[in-house]
Amino acid sequence: MPGELRASLEECAVTDRNDDLFSAARTVIPGGVNSPVRAYGSVGGTPRFLASAKGATVTDAAGNEYVDLVASWGPALLGHAQPEVVAAVQEAATRGLSFGAPTEGEVELAALIADRVRFGEVRPIERVRLVSTGTEATMTAIRLARGATGRDLLVKFAGHYHGHSDGLLAAAGSGVATLALPGSAGVPAPIAAQTLVIDYNDPDALAAVFAEHGDRIAAVIVEAAAANMGVVPPLPGFNRLLADTAHAHGALLILDEVLTGFRVYPAGFWGLQAAAGEDYLPDIITFGKVVGGGMPLAALGGRAEVMDMLAPLGPVYQAGTLSGNPLSVAAGLATLRLATPEVYATVDAAAARVARALDAALTDAGVTHAVAHAGNLFSASFRASAPRTYAEAQAQESFRYAPFFHAMREQGVALPPSVFEAWFLTAAHGDEELQRIEAALPIAAAAAAAATA
Repeated sequence: MPGELRASLEECAVTDRNDDLFSAARTVIPGGVNSPVRAYGSVGGTPRFLASAKGATVTDAAGNEYVDLVASWGPALLGHAQPEVVAAVQEAATRGLSFGAPTEGEVELAALIADRVRFGEVRPIERVRLVSTGTEATMTAIRLARGATGRDLLVKFAGHYHGHSDGLLAAAGSGVATLALPGSAGVPAPIAAQTLVIDYNDPDALAAVFAEHGDRIAAVIVEAAAANMGVVPPLPGFNRLLADTAHAHGALLILDEVLTGFRVYPAGFWGLQAAAGEDYLPDIITFGKVVGGGMPLAALGGRAEVMDMLAPLGPVYQAGTLSGNPLSVAAGLATLRLATPEVYATVDAAAARVARALDAALTDAGVTHAVAHAGNLFSASFRASAPRTYAEAQAQESFRYAPFFHAMREQGVALPPSVFEAWFLTAAHGDEELQRIEAALPIAAAAAAAATA
């Protein structure tokens, strides 16, 4: 560590340690963060540098504790540092951190994923490939779809985020939306041209793109429920329409459940929809976040005839030195085994309670808003009706979110630092934590009401 940086860190005062750490970070890390949304670009102020987390709370470097509604962006379904998950990782670490070779745990986790994603006798997953990140899972799924169909074009939806691989950042949500970037520098135009971006929840746009390009489209990729432009659920029947349209033209449907998979239902959002009577079959499903229990792990799965086109059986190459890392696999196995129906019922109830309180607080403060839900995921948009498309999500009084965010933080509640993100509850949010959130919401709503553009 350079001497100046070491001295800077050593001189940090406890009362403003987050400020000092951010200043030090910006001297050695681009923007001071390792993922853009962490920089607080859309809300302003200094990011909280977290030192620890347990249950439903996180503690920053200055010793401030917050009730957490980020949950590591989803993975902490059971709560932070769940003792049995931590013990599983610790036990795995005693046997070695990485092998670069197959392990028994990989087989167990792949089988568990395939077994959970079912509704009755319907099972869309017969094979699973473990990778390390959600970006890697979606990137591999797209390559696999192109290899399986012999086609190049990909259809995606404006505002949907599928990781930062080339060709997928056009009109993406999440951090890209926060930074107001239409795409990304460094993506060659010929690669971007292979992605066709259409409006979400728009059957006419879907029909038109397939009418014009249907015989050249390899796949449609879609978030099972959009949650990177705020929570925007699919309209009834829309995901089924995607599957039917893709299959009618010889294309595949890639269902991105990196965020929703095992977070909103034991079988993910696909299972939640199947239980509600919406029957459709995706060809490839991608997973991340919860599937690794907070450790770096992701996966893609689908029917055997498609998945077996991956090397070493087939011609579609994908590899990763740390794929199926034994510590990540241990965390994933422990998390999924502990994620019982009772856990989902607890999270659902907590999420519903906070969403009601959020709606009531904004209503009482006279703030124009809508709260949208996708299972136990929800978010508020500062517009009169819940958005259905990316354009509608952008057409809101987003300037109200920054004061709302900071007021919540001042009351000891940590929210996602962007209006375009979902709120996450965990099984560890008990009555005490929920009361703290409910007490903070009216204060934050008043701050939002007072905001000016």
